Amino acid sequence: MVLEIPFDPAALKNNRAYLIASSIVKRLREASFSAYLVGGCVRDMVMGKTPSDFDVTASATPEEVQKLFPHCVGVGASFGVMIVVEESMEFEVATFREEKDYEDGRRPEFIRYSKTVAEDVSRRDFTVNALLFDPEKNVILDHTGGVADLKKGILRTVGEPLTRFSEDYLRMLRAVRFAVRLDLEMDEATAQAITVLAEKVKYLSAERIRDELEKMLTGKNPHKAFILLSRLGILKEVLPEVEDLHGVEQPPKYHPEGDVFIHTMLLLEHIAYSNAEVGWSALLHDVGKKHTYSVIDGRIRFFGHEEKGAEMAEKILQRLKLPAKTIKNVVKAIAGHMRFSHVQMMRQSKWRQYLADPNFPLELELHRLDCMACHQMVDNYLVMLDRINELALSGISPVPKPLITGKDLLKMGLKPSPELGKILKKIEELQLEGVISTREEALNEAKKLLPPSGF
Repeated sequence: MVLEIPFDPAALKNNRAYLIASSIVKRLREASFSAYLVGGCVRDMVMGKTPSDFDVTASATPEEVQKLFPHCVGVGASFGVMIVVEESMEFEVATFREEKDYEDGRRPEFIRYSKTVAEDVSRRDFTVNALLFDPEKNVILDHTGGVADLKKGILRTVGEPLTRFSEDYLRMLRAVRFAVRLDLEMDEATAQAITVLAEKVKYLSAERIRDELEKMLTGKNPHKAFILLSRLGILKEVLPEVEDLHGVEQPPKYHPEGDVFIHTMLLLEHIAYSNAEVGWSALLHDVGKKHTYSVIDGRIRFFGHEEKGAEMAEKILQRLKLPAKTIKNVVKAIAGHMRFSHVQMMRQSKWRQYLADPNFPLELELHRLDCMACHQMVDNYLVMLDRINELALSGISPVPKPLITGKDLLKMGLKPSPELGKILKKIEELQLEGVISTREEALNEAKKLLPPSGF
């Protein structure tokens, strides 16, 4: 039975993307095809949110869509999916279809185009994503009870959960992401099916797993997503190193919040802005603690956990096939995440070098999160913010242009050697400390540092 629910899209009357998507539906219908807005955009409309994009489902085949829309790209033509480009915006137009025989839990072995929208919505993952909207009649068509589930705050699969998840194991990760993002509670059958099939996620490609995890890390309430992944048995399959943080005790004096897993989840909870590097750094910053745990004189210690954690994080992120630049920045942040505890005792030259490091914003944010997730003392973080502000108000660059270069030392008679770099380093430190500020002063100091053998 199909429920037809009147819906007034007045809030979208000036939304250009919605108007174009509606015109795509109209053009398809004028060509005698059935067509509707479908999926997440309809779900968001029901929830009172502005959709980020609009998808269309239609009885037209990819070839027929191509004829109607000249600016069209067949990114998923073999699956009946075309991208229509209008006013530099992209709209997915998918052909009604039926999918069967997911032998590997990743892709269907059989796809058949259908002329009925009922068959199309019956293949979709969750009831809340199987809603249709008729922009001409202003009516929502609900074949699966998605509107009622949204009102009840429930996430439920379309059809039998074990069957639906067995078709595509990625749907288990998507279930977690949608539940957290939409503030929905999984119904019991859906959650139980995931616990039964959780180990199957190992058959998914690293890229598909990575993309879902990253969407969780950069989305709403990432801590809730990873706690749910752990509870359902998925985390131990995709990130066993994080799952292993359960039960790793910490010294209560410095970590009253509890074990390393709880601490890590608190970091995720305190993330202030969506950024993949911040998310991965927070999630993996203490993965080395289990392997460096020791008790000395009755106190829990984790000597070298940052170096071990950086080593492990690099392997984890490579396994998930993250971009090389992201891996480099995250690994560096984890390796240095303890150094900010000493910034108030550092020489000016040292902390100014930190400020000039391109990775500094990431490392400072990781330090803030680390503090907020345990003792909540952010003195060192605030000191660094004050220093940054002072330099900015003074118009001073954290690391100004060098007063002299290696060429100057060679002209003095110093031969190419490691000594050359050491002298330049010392001159830089004197400059950053404010001891010298002119080229002449730098040259005079360099002459004092030249070894006799340099001439």
